Amino acid sequence: MEKLKILVVDDESRMRKLVKDFLVRKDYEVIEAENGEQALDIFFSKKDIALIILDVMMPRLDGWQVCREIRQYSKVPIIMLTAKGDEKDELMGFELGVDEYISKPFSPKILVARVEAVLRRTNAIDEGTIEVGGIVLDRAAHQVKVDDKCIDLSYKEFELLSYFITNQGVALSRERILNNVWNYDYYGDARTIDTHVKKLRSKLGPKGEYIKTIWGLGYKFEVN
Repeated sequence: MEKLKILVVDDESRMRKLVKDFLVRKDYEVIEAENGEQALDIFFSKKDIALIILDVMMPRLDGWQVCREIRQYSKVPIIMLTAKGDEKDELMGFELGVDEYISKPFSPKILVARVEAVLRRTNAIDEGTIEVGGIVLDRAAHQVKVDDKCIDLSYKEFELLSYFITNQGVALSRERILNNVWNYDYYGDARTIDTHVKKLRSKLGPKGEYIKTIWGLGYKFEVN
């Protein structure tokens, strides 16, 4: 199977190498660009880039300009990197069609988890059957096995588990879970999620411990 190509765009060579090293370990092919102009040249010449990791602050063309240009022609997944923790920047990113937004400094492992989650959401990675920590989730059959035993999950419990597994290692706020699993905006009532998580943990037995509570935020799925 051909490796998925990821374009890493950052004017800092040290940052590009750090990101590349972690992605290559996960068997991705990484192409580097040191500025916005080079990124656009590579993207439009290669045609088969699966995802772009794009720094905001760069010489010549910044990340926003690169994103605007690419979005005129392509819906390729884009993860923006920025040194700023400014909410306005994050909102601008989502308005431009950015798929994820990560502030520097960040954990490379978290970045890789976000990359894989975005690729699954956009179907670049075949979701089919996912196996993790003794849990086998078959999306086509809508079936879950724990240690080779089928467990009976409701539709929403299945979708919730699927969302957790495809976002392994990522801290997920209740707002984000509601928007992605229930598909409606969050208005301050966390009981819906908390109730489903409680039931899901119970049905998973000892594997329910993989769903960690992050106090004041939400949850994270992490295999011990």
